Amino acid sequence: MSILIDEKTRVIVQGFTGDKASFHAKEMIAYGTCVVGGVTPGKGGQTHLDRPVFDTVKEAVEATGAEASLAFVPPPYAGDALMEAADAGLRLVCIITDGIPAQDMMRVKRYLMRYPRESRTMVVGPNCAGIISAGRAMLGIMPGNIYVRGNVGVVSRSGTLGYEAAAQMKALGIGVTTSVGIGGDPINGSSFLDHLALFEKDPDTQAVIMIGEIGGPQEAEASAWIKANMKKPVVGYVAGLTAPKGRRMGHAGAIISARAIPRPRRPTSCVLRPAGGAERRRARIIGRKGAGEGHLNRGRSGSPDSRT
Repeated sequence: MSILIDEKTRVIVQGFTGDKASFHAKEMIAYGTCVVGGVTPGKGGQTHLDRPVFDTVKEAVEATGAEASLAFVPPPYAGDALMEAADAGLRLVCIITDGIPAQDMMRVKRYLMRYPRESRTMVVGPNCAGIISAGRAMLGIMPGNIYVRGNVGVVSRSGTLGYEAAAQMKALGIGVTTSVGIGGDPINGSSFLDHLALFEKDPDTQAVIMIGEIGGPQEAEASAWIKANMKKPVVGYVAGLTAPKGRRMGHAGAIISARAIPRPRRPTSCVLRPAGGAERRRARIIGRKGAGEGHLNRGRSGSPDSRT
């Protein structure tokens, strides 16, 4: 099994006919994702990539039975696109767009609260790499060839550090159930907690890698939840060890503040060790930590490296 998506998940692409959306939709189709159509206002009735194009998400859902979407919508219109997807009844929307105003995301999150929790649309992103269930389906922009099917879940704020973890594990013969990039913006659609809870319930996920960044309380909140609720082993890494206080890094959310993770010499230790998680101080040994402790079982690409 996996979380969020698999090969049976019917997917549409918002902003379907755009250049970036077209490129990544082709990659998703080639990977095996069940892409059933797309949405570009004003181009309804056309065909693109041998799939139908619709003017609205509601029309696309009614015609195709779609349950998830990947959104490539420009920042000024992204908030409205997310709310449209929720109104159409999609259970999952992954939005890649960078630069969405924080106020727009606040409006989206308030809007989603009108729906009951059990039927509320889950938003992954913005400013994220997306979601991949290895060997099954991809809803994003990641390189699918670095992921092999296995039993380790990955949740990361950073897309590229998620790639790094997947590549390290592949080299060690360790596979992935699902990898989720929640995005680096200060206000995102879903948090570490949302996805850790799904991984805890997934019978095929035997361990989890959580990759955070400096800035914001999410990593600290996740560590407290792990201590109280998580039975599966968690390997954690928080990027930004040497950043001076107040320095902004690549992601909008990556800034050390008084309300965020405290800034000791080793920020990963202060967040994860009290919760019983295994922390890594260098990204290049994320995979080895889990393999060395026997937490992460073999994937389909070979046997794990025994070095720690």
